[in-house]
Amino acid sequence: MKLIRIIIFTITVLIACPVLTYADQTAPRNMPDVSAKYAVLVEKNTGQIICEKNGYAKTSMASTTKIMTALILCETCDLDEEIVTTKEMVTVEGSSMGLLEGDRVHYRDLLYGMLLASGNDAANTTAISIAGSIEEFAKLMNKKAAEIGMTSTNFVTPSGLDDENHYTTAADMAKLGVYAMKNKDFATACASKTATLEYGNPPYRRTLSNHNKLLRYYDGAIGIKTGFTKKSGRCLVSCAEKNGMGVIAVTLNAPSDWSDHATLLDYGFSQLETHELYTPTDIFKTSVANTNEDLTVGFTPPTATLLPEQFDKITFKTEMERLLFAPIKKGEKIGSVTYYIDGKQIAKAYITAANEVKASPAKKIKKDYIYWLRALFGAK
Repeated sequence: MKLIRIIIFTITVLIACPVLTYADQTAPRNMPDVSAKYAVLVEKNTGQIICEKNGYAKTSMASTTKIMTALILCETCDLDEEIVTTKEMVTVEGSSMGLLEGDRVHYRDLLYGMLLASGNDAANTTAISIAGSIEEFAKLMNKKAAEIGMTSTNFVTPSGLDDENHYTTAADMAKLGVYAMKNKDFATACASKTATLEYGNPPYRRTLSNHNKLLRYYDGAIGIKTGFTKKSGRCLVSCAEKNGMGVIAVTLNAPSDWSDHATLLDYGFSQLETHELYTPTDIFKTSVANTNEDLTVGFTPPTATLLPEQFDKITFKTEMERLLFAPIKKGEKIGSVTYYIDGKQIAKAYITAANEVKASPAKKIKKDYIYWLRALFGAK
C-alpha cells in the first residue's frame, strides 16, 4: 500500500506553452545620443536589451574587469576569513587600496577595496589567494564568463590592466552586471558610498570612498563599477532602481561617461512598464484523495518589468500535482507557473492550497486508493 501511494503521489501533469531557445536580439529601441563608442542598456532582472551601440564589438574594459573578480570572491570565499598578503600579491601598478606585504586583511576588505577604491592590489591578492597565481585565476574568470553566457569575452588579468588578449563587449558586461547584482554581498558592496575597514600590520581603521559618482548624483543609483586606462578610455557599468523597475547601463570608451549614464538610465526607466502577468487559472485542476473536503486553489500572479511589446511574447509552463493526498495544510505548495520570453525565464509563482484539507478516517483509505488507481490507469 505504501508503494502504491508513492507511485500515485509522484504522478504530475504538465500544462505548457512552447519554450523557445534564447538568443540575443537586435535592440528594440534607438540608442540616445551618448559619447560612448560602445554602449548597452538592459533591464536589470532579465537582462533584456533596451538599446545598444556597437554592443557586440570586442574592446578592452579596464577596471570594470573587477566585477568578475569580486563576484568570484563572493561566490568562493568566506568573507570573514583573514589572510596575510605576500610581496607577489601587492606588487602591481595602478590604483590601490593601500595593501603592503605582510598585511592582515579579510576577504570582505578585499571586496570593498576592489569595488570602491578599484584597488589593483586587492584584485591581485584575491586572485593569488584563491587560485595560487594570476594565470590560474584567469581560468576561473573565463569559466565563469562561459557559465554566464559571455561569449565574446576573454580575461587575462584580475584587475583590468591592459593586455591584447583581455577583452569583452558591452553586451557581455551587461550580462555580467545582471548576474553579479543578484549576489547580495556584491550588491551591498558596490552600492556603498564609503566603507570603514580595518587591515594592515597591525590592522588599523581606514575609510575608502567609492569612485562611482553616480551613487551621489543620480537618484536611485545602486552600483556598479568604474574603470579607466589610456587604451580603454573611461569605462562604467551602472545600475539604478526606481518605482520597482531596474536598469543596468554599460559604456566602454566614453569620454562623458557620467552624463552618458544619466541619459541612459533615464531613458531605460521611460521605456519600461510593469504589469501583472496573465495566467488562466481555470487550468489549475487537481484531485484530492483520502478526504471528503474540497480543496480551493490559491494563486497570485507575479509582475514583470518589460518593454510594452514584450508582454504579448510571454509563454508559460504550469507544473501541478494531478493527485494530492490529505491532509493538506493551508498555504502548502502544490504546483508552480514559470514564465518565459524567448525561452528565458522572467518570473515564477507558486500554486498553493487556499484552505486546509483534513484527512478522512483511516478505514476509508483503501477504498480511495482503489478508486484513484482505476481513474489514473483506466482499470475496470
